[in-house]
Amino acid sequence: MHQKATATLLELAARSLLSNEPAAIRALEELPRDLFVPLFIAAFLGGHKKILTAMVRVWPFRCLHVGTLSVRESYYEIVEAVIDGLQIPPVQSPSSWGPKLRILDLRQDLDCETTCLETGTTFPFCFQCCIYSRHSILKLEEARHRVRCLGIVNSESELQSAQEPMELLVDLSLSDTLRAKQFLSFLRSKVEQSFGSLHLCCRDLQIDKMSAHRSILQFLDLGYLSEVTTLLARTIHLDSLSLYNIAFKSCQRKNFRTFLNRLGRLDNLQKLILSFFHLTDQLHKLLRVLPPQLDTLCLPLCGLSDRDVTVLSQSSQATHLRLLNLSDNQIFSEDYEPFQTLLEKVSGTLQHLEMSNCLITDSALSAVLPALSQCSHLRVLSFAFNPITMPVLTSLLQHLASSMELKHVVYPVPVHCYEQWNFRGSLDPRKLAEVQAQVKAMLQAVQRDDMTWTTCAE
Repeated sequence: MHQKATATLLELAARSLLSNEPAAIRALEELPRDLFVPLFIAAFLGGHKKILTAMVRVWPFRCLHVGTLSVRESYYEIVEAVIDGLQIPPVQSPSSWGPKLRILDLRQDLDCETTCLETGTTFPFCFQCCIYSRHSILKLEEARHRVRCLGIVNSESELQSAQEPMELLVDLSLSDTLRAKQFLSFLRSKVEQSFGSLHLCCRDLQIDKMSAHRSILQFLDLGYLSEVTTLLARTIHLDSLSLYNIAFKSCQRKNFRTFLNRLGRLDNLQKLILSFFHLTDQLHKLLRVLPPQLDTLCLPLCGLSDRDVTVLSQSSQATHLRLLNLSDNQIFSEDYEPFQTLLEKVSGTLQHLEMSNCLITDSALSAVLPALSQCSHLRVLSFAFNPITMPVLTSLLQHLASSMELKHVVYPVPVHCYEQWNFRGSLDPRKLAEVQAQVKAMLQAVQRDDMTWTTCAE
């Protein structure tokens, strides 16, 4: 029979089973292996939580991946139902289908199948499993296999084999909503119930909008950051961490020191985004624990000082950065030399630079312009909302025209376009249009039609 027709018949059979949930659950122990994947897909997309939980308990394959599956409503409920199916601590299923579920991958990966092709290895193998941590299921199984090959068997090893390790891969994007907090608590309880047998692997963590209620900032400082550090302690090979709108005002408290300690253990971290962290004159504490290979650093609204910029220019991370965002920090209010030095250090790698609303004046921009021109790999430059005049903007364009990799520039509206600079409602649209026309003409004159210059007002 044609493969596509076979798939269609399996999908029809799955939908037929879902029409009677109690019967479908009872039939799972005798369900043919070929029906598990189409039934799981149909149940996931249809939001059949009870069937999902029951299916995971008797899943006849070594791994299960959400892959391209997605639901717009009740996401947390669906994911929790899947996790609830994990046997914690893991136990042997009475079903006779051989290897049972050891790796549950809830990340939405477009290139991932629902299950991996099984091989003849003596321990579970999965192309998506964690391979970096010494606690990963792959390394634990390799160690156990070596013990068995050596013939070492005692009561301790028998006890360990009774609690087979399992792995849960998940990307987390948490807000300050009650439901998000409930999900975090749910995850923590599952890890704690496993007594070490469940390995939580998170490679992308975002925590957003934590400062929505300023009246509880102190509570968030002492409470939720400890939640973050607890979660960081349980995540492995995190390469991207984003913490937005956490109004953390003290770098002296125990929770911040704990946060730095956890952060320092993320040896593979490449991307760090923090905003609303009060880091004035404290950036050295953060940089001290970050890996030198960090290539993305975004610190908007962190109260950075020129001293912090000096520290950054002297750090081991400076010569590796490809994306740097220091917007909304008044780093030019006193001295521009630290930033000039920083540009010299990042000139060999920097591709994306944002320094909007940093109080960059004509004199400061003119001073750092030679160093900026040396950033030969720069592709994106954004320095909007800075008090720049048209002559200096013209000079900047002429200097940067020779940077052939630079394709996109977001520039500030010159101060003469405002009745009162950067004051809402005082922008003169006619003057702005004249500036835009001049910029376009200058780009054509230097034959850089491939370069786009825009303002935030466009």
